[in-house]
Amino acid sequence: MYHNKLEESTQMRTETIKLITKTLFQKSSREKSHCERVSKLCELMGNALNMSEEAVNELKTAGLLHDIGKIAIDEALLNKPGSLTESEWADIKRHPEIGYHIMKSVNEYAPIAKYVLLHHERIDGKGYPRQLKDEEIPIQAKIISIADAYDAMTNYRTYKKRLSKSEVIEELKKNEGTQFDSKLMTS
Repeated sequence: MYHNKLEESTQMRTETIKLITKTLFQKSSREKSHCERVSKLCELMGNALNMSEEAVNELKTAGLLHDIGKIAIDEALLNKPGSLTESEWADIKRHPEIGYHIMKSVNEYAPIAKYVLLHHERIDGKGYPRQLKDEEIPIQAKIISIADAYDAMTNYRTYKKRLSKSEVIEELKKNEGTQFDSKLMTS
């Protein structure tokens, strides 16, 4: 009986993650498209780095769910045109930790929760939420960071115009070694 309750509890939490994701994607079709593209870019990068099939699948899933914490952020704030206030920016910066706690609560997703938590960290330690540096950041989080930034720059955002491919490459190179891991940029 205890085993059945435990099994049901795990299934319920897995279904809850799926429901949260579905709700987030219904709330913002832009967010859905963004997460799907980040997932695909993560898959491509994982394959280019010759990661195992299991590691690539984890990376794809983490890429798809990297912004799940945005479910707790006001939709008007997510879609706000123009600059954010300091208070609004602080609210947005909570999404990796919220996502981490959501993911960590489900055994199936717990191994990738850390990648969700750390996907806004920077090589130079100026990221968030932990201000980790270089090798303190798992490679999976570094990959998600690159894929996330690439997608944000190449697609329309309410607060910023889309950049051309050459502008994106220039921007990525400009931030190599500070925001992005140089070793991944040459891979």
